[in-house]
Amino acid sequence: MFPWTGMGELHFSRCTEKRWTWDIPYIQPAAEGTYWVSGPLRTETVGPAATAQEAIAMVIGRLPAHCGPAFVGTPEELAAHEAATPNPQPDRG
Repeated sequence: MFPWTGMGELHFSRCTEKRWTWDIPYIQPAAEGTYWVSGPLRTETVGPAATAQEAIAMVIGRLPAHCGPAFVGTPEELAAHEAATPNPQPDRG
């Protein structure tokens, strides 16, 4: 994931170029050194986190399916890459 900040928030994108993806929860500072995890949409709330580690774990637990290392490129290039790449099938064995 590619980290970026805005409005005092820590966001993550699945690509490295702007307009970043907006499909991963983000972390906001809260009172007394705690954190609040929201998103991926501004209207969605995940909940409070006492530590940075807890906030990151909450984000990781809500990553989109097949989320991997950040794609070098724009969201449009990422979408084209994903459309051309077959999704791995779950192991049924």
